[in-house]
Amino acid sequence: MSTLMKWVLAFILLISIFHNTPSVLAGGETVTINTQSLNVRSGPGLTYPVVASLKKGDKAEIVSSSGDWYKIQLNSGTGWVASWLVLKNGVSESVQGTAVSKVDALNIRTEPTLNAAVIGKLSAGETVTVTGRQGQWASISRNGSQGWVHTDYISSVTQQTNGKTTETKNAQQFTVSVNALNVRKEAGLSSKVIGQVHEGDAYPVDAIDGNWVRISMGKDGYGWVYTFHGTLGPKKTKSETASTTKQVTVLTNGTNIRSSATTSSTIVTRADAGDRLTVTGEEGDWYHVTLPSGQPAYIAKWVVSTGNVSQANMTTDKPVEKRVPGTLKGLTIAIDAGHGGHDRGTTGAQGTDEKYLTLKTAELLAGKLRAAGANVVMTRESDTYIALRKRTTISKTADADAFISLHYDANPDTSITGFTTYYTHSNQKQLATSINDGLANNINLRNRGAQPANFLVLRENRKNSILIELGFLSNPSEERVLITEKFREQATHGIYKGLLAYFDEQ
Repeated sequence: MSTLMKWVLAFILLISIFHNTPSVLAGGETVTINTQSLNVRSGPGLTYPVVASLKKGDKAEIVSSSGDWYKIQLNSGTGWVASWLVLKNGVSESVQGTAVSKVDALNIRTEPTLNAAVIGKLSAGETVTVTGRQGQWASISRNGSQGWVHTDYISSVTQQTNGKTTETKNAQQFTVSVNALNVRKEAGLSSKVIGQVHEGDAYPVDAIDGNWVRISMGKDGYGWVYTFHGTLGPKKTKSETASTTKQVTVLTNGTNIRSSATTSSTIVTRADAGDRLTVTGEEGDWYHVTLPSGQPAYIAKWVVSTGNVSQANMTTDKPVEKRVPGTLKGLTIAIDAGHGGHDRGTTGAQGTDEKYLTLKTAELLAGKLRAAGANVVMTRESDTYIALRKRTTISKTADADAFISLHYDANPDTSITGFTTYYTHSNQKQLATSINDGLANNINLRNRGAQPANFLVLRENRKNSILIELGFLSNPSEERVLITEKFREQATHGIYKGLLAYFDEQ
């Protein structure tokens, strides 16, 4: 070997030793980064500080796991990465089959993360082909296009093998969610109807074929039903089934009862304090109830009681739920991504459009707040224009405990820098101060403080409402900082910490 070649090999070895890249040990399970840039955190969750950053294609050895997070080995120590943003041993979790959207306007994204761009939406009941899965995300094919949807909002993925029925290995049951559902001889709408099942009835599942399940009806034999008209889940014991047959008492006059388990769905009717509703099932933080008319609907768990309620405990205002310090459970937070659609907002010195930056920031913040237990309402979830008064109406309708409008600033004087938190009414000042302090502790920009201002989204909203200008896109140096994922991580973490501090003091 020549002397020159020896020097080249020695140089490469030195780079590999001193460059801060993850180490991979032979024989161990590994992850491969499957997104353009991925934050490595100090713990298994989005609220933990970022300790490193990896690029697409980087590999690391898995040390352990916790829920949907992997602990990986780095040369500088260890850290945690989200399982849905990596490939384990170089491959994604393979799931083939179909699924049905459970909600209307379900976002289809370019990558399996809330930070990815929205490229389309699914309608409630729409069927798509599932091509793979990563953590809580499913990759789908729709009209020849590929994308990702969150599995919380689709029916259980049904697997198919060469068009044949897939026998179920785990005990499952199908619970009917409509007044009457036809049972058919075969899996298809053209098949003969052999009976009917009714709302609230639950049957063991014998097999699955696409969007159809074969249920066991005891002495009446077997039949096929369409899964969209019910819920497919683990088989419950008699005691578990009995526990779901209960009634809840409404605590507040004018409580919204909705068409699906989300605060953005249509209001079916309103109930008053003392009204009792029969529960037929649960979906996350919502009860599936039957109205006196027999119509199925949903009501939030935090506005009802499952026990005996005295008149003194009922109120015409939103009930106050005792909250565990350090969480946001029981709170509703409205997040307003400024601008959108034809309203581009300001344009940065390097051409950055504010409307895209506010949406990315809002989606990241929403993920952190949901992880802390909050119910999050977004005024917009895609590049659409929402009128200012409608934004305040969305907050009022959701009875939000806090409204946060996100913006990026501009000024003809390009030397001006820093972030500002605005409020209008005196009752909004404490929230503005707390969140501004949270930001100051997490981002390295000039702190312009909490200041009064006359913005419509604050002026027309008497509840806790603030507007944050997260920095000046008109300043070229500051713009380069503001457009980075690292800044959005730090800023949203600061807002999250400020919210925690504010509500812990209430």
